Amino acid sequence: MAASEWRIEVWTAQPVECTAAGVAGMAAWTQALAAHGMHVHEAGGRAALVHRPDAPAPDQVVAWCDAHTLDETLRALAECLASEPRWPVSLVSPELPADILQPLWAAGLAGWWPLHAGTAGWPQALAGDRARWQRSATLRAELERARAQLDERKYVDRAKGVLMSARGIGEDEAFRLLRGAAMHANLRVGEVSRSVIEASQWAEAINRAGQLRMLSQRIVKLAVQRLAGIDARRARALLDESVERARANLAYLAACPRLVDAPAATQAALQAVADAWEALSAQLTPRLTAAQLAEVDRRAMVLLDGAEALTRVLEHDGGRRALRLVNTCGRQRARVQRLAKDVLLAALLAEPARLEGLTPRLDEIAAAFVELEQAPLASADTRQLLAAAQEEWLRLLRAIDAASSGDSRAVVAHAADSLLDIIERLTAAYEHSLQVIMS
Repeated sequence: MAASEWRIEVWTAQPVECTAAGVAGMAAWTQALAAHGMHVHEAGGRAALVHRPDAPAPDQVVAWCDAHTLDETLRALAECLASEPRWPVSLVSPELPADILQPLWAAGLAGWWPLHAGTAGWPQALAGDRARWQRSATLRAELERARAQLDERKYVDRAKGVLMSARGIGEDEAFRLLRGAAMHANLRVGEVSRSVIEASQWAEAINRAGQLRMLSQRIVKLAVQRLAGIDARRARALLDESVERARANLAYLAACPRLVDAPAATQAALQAVADAWEALSAQLTPRLTAAQLAEVDRRAMVLLDGAEALTRVLEHDGGRRALRLVNTCGRQRARVQRLAKDVLLAALLAEPARLEGLTPRLDEIAAAFVELEQAPLASADTRQLLAAAQEEWLRLLRAIDAASSGDSRAVVAHAADSLLDIIERLTAAYEHSLQVIMS
C-alpha cells in the first residue's frame, strides 16, 4: 500500500503533548510508521472515539493512552466497538489484565500493544492487526450473506405455503406465481415472499378484528333467541361458541406479528377492544333476564364501535388497497347480525322504537352488496357466493317485514344465520384471493 493510501488516526483522551515523554514517544512512533508507508493523522486530543463525518475515513485507528487517561479511553473504546466501526481499531496502553482485554477482543478489538514497547515492531504489528480485522470482516460478511439467504429461503417456503393453502395449488405452481411476481416487480423472490406473508397477516388481522364486530351483535342476538325460546338449545350452544371465538380472536390479535410493533394509535385501538370485551363478557351470566339484556346490548355496541375503529386502523396500517374489500365484506356480517338482533330485541322487550333506524341500515347492506358485485377482485367463487348471499338477503327482508309473529321471528333468526354463513365464506374468499395475497 502506498504511503498516501494508508491513513492511521490516533485518538487520545487528552493531548499527547501534555508531557515531554508523550511528545517524544509519539514522534518516534510516527517516524517508525512513516518509514513503512503509514501516515499518522489526528494525533491530538479526542474526547471520544468518534470519527468526524467530514474527515477522510481512516484505514486504521489506534487508541493511545497512558495510566492517567486509561479509564476514559477504555470507556470511549467500548462505545466505538459497540457501533461496529468500518475500520480496524487497535489499542496502545499500559499493561491490562485479561478480564479487561477479553471483552474488548470479543467486541472486535483488532489488537492490543503495551505502551512501553519499542518502535521497531510497530509497522508489522499494526499491519497484522489490519489483516486479522479484514479477515474477520470478510467472514462476518459471508456469515451475514448466508443468514440472509437462509432467511430468504424460509420466507419463500412460508409464502409458498400461504399460496398453496389459500388457493389450493401445488408447490411448483405457488413458486411460479412468486417468481412471476418478482420478475414483474423487478424484485427478488425473497422480497416478494415476505410481502406475501405480510399481506396474508394483514388480511387475517382485519378479518379477525372484523369478526369481533359481528360477534358483538351475534352474542346479543343469540341471548335474545335463548330467552325468547327460539331454537333455545341451539342458540345456547352457538352463544358459547361465539364467546370462545371472540376470546380466540383477541388472543390472535394480541400476538399477531403485524400488531406487536404497531404504532401507538393501533395499540390503543386494540386495547380499547380488549377493554370493551371484558366489560361485555362480565355481563354474560348463564341466565340473562330481559332487564339485563339492555345493558348487555349497550356494552355490545361499545365493542362494535371499538372493533370497527380497529379494522379501519388496520386497513390503513396494511397499506394495501385490496384489504378494503376484506373489510367491506366482513362489515356485512356485523350489519346482518345487528339487524336481526334489533328485530328480535324489539319484540322481546316490547320496544318498537328499536326498529325506527332500520331503513338506513338496510340501505347500507344493499349498497355494500352492490360494491362487492362491482369489485375488480370478482372470481367464479365470489360471484357464486354473492348470488347466494343476495338470495338469502331477500329471504331475510321478507322475514323482517312479517316479524310480528313468533314464527316469522324464528325465520329472521335462521335467515340471518344462513346469510352470515355465506358472508363468512365470501370474506374468507376475499382474504385468500390472489389479488389480496399478492398485492
